[in-house]
Amino acid sequence: MLNENIKAIRKSKGLSQQDLADKLNVVRQTISKWEQGLSVPDSDLLIALSEALETPVSTLLGETVTESEADQVKALSEKLEIINLQFARRKAMRRSALHWLLIAVCVGILAVAGVLAVVHSPYLGWDYSAPETAVMGVALHAFEWGFVRLAPFALIAALVGVFLTRKRA
Repeated sequence: MLNENIKAIRKSKGLSQQDLADKLNVVRQTISKWEQGLSVPDSDLLIALSEALETPVSTLLGETVTESEADQVKALSEKLEIINLQFARRKAMRRSALHWLLIAVCVGILAVAGVLAVVHSPYLGWDYSAPETAVMGVALHAFEWGFVRLAPFALIAALVGVFLTRKRA
């Protein structure tokens, strides 16, 4: 009885044999012998043992102690807390990555618009009479046409996204 109770209570408290031995100033083998029923603690060590395990002596000497349901619930809640923290970190990392991606999109749109403004893009005034530049002119015209019509919407959407994904204090 005593040996089983010592082992069950020690495990429910999350202590190793070495941890308990250190608390009682004995060697680990002493704890092992108690738990195997090969020896029993004397009265002074029994009192110290009950204090170290935060359990009354009567409980140590009583019926077999099984791991309580409260200890199982506590262990489960600790595991769930760890999992929730991992999910929260992952969500924060994804939110941050999206935030910076949207900022990059805004910068990219503004950079392309700036380049088109600096080179005085001929948008609708391209000369298609020169066959060497006509193909390039068509491609550039198609790009500019799409950019001029879609960039403002993309910029507004990206700015709204940046605002919605910002880090809140």
